[in-house]
Amino acid sequence: MTATTPPPPLPSFVSTRVITDDVAALATFYERITGVPVVWSTPDFAELRTAAGTLALGSTRTVGLFAPGAAGPADNCSAVLEFLVDDVDALYERVRQDPTDVVTEPTTMPWGNRSLVLRDPDGNLVNLFTPATPGARARFAASDGQPQG
Repeated sequence: MTATTPPPPLPSFVSTRVITDDVAALATFYERITGVPVVWSTPDFAELRTAAGTLALGSTRTVGLFAPGAAGPADNCSAVLEFLVDDVDALYERVRQDPTDVVTEPTTMPWGNRSLVLRDPDGNLVNLFTPATPGARARFAASDGQPQG
């Protein structure tokens, strides 16, 4: 019998970092739409921590620590930040009272989620959604909110 080496553990997705010129404005926006308080490490770095992962907010002053010029604020046109919420329609009624860039009012998507799409103060797309059909609810039935299958 030969011993085999177990495969290495899979990496864990921990966070997405958004680079901005105004960390406080983004922190205020994400606290308002999620109801989750932002945790500040420094005036240049804050985190919105959820059960599924963290949205990190970093000042443009932090980019040089990685590689000068490697990232810039308000440059994204390819990613959508997504948050699973209890009731997207109730959230819409709450956030539309404030100046918010609404891209799409609550709409039921073909895959069964009811989605509200906003832009954050830097122009990043933010999809807030609630599973609306039995199939969509089944995909998010796990207690940690991660889709199944």
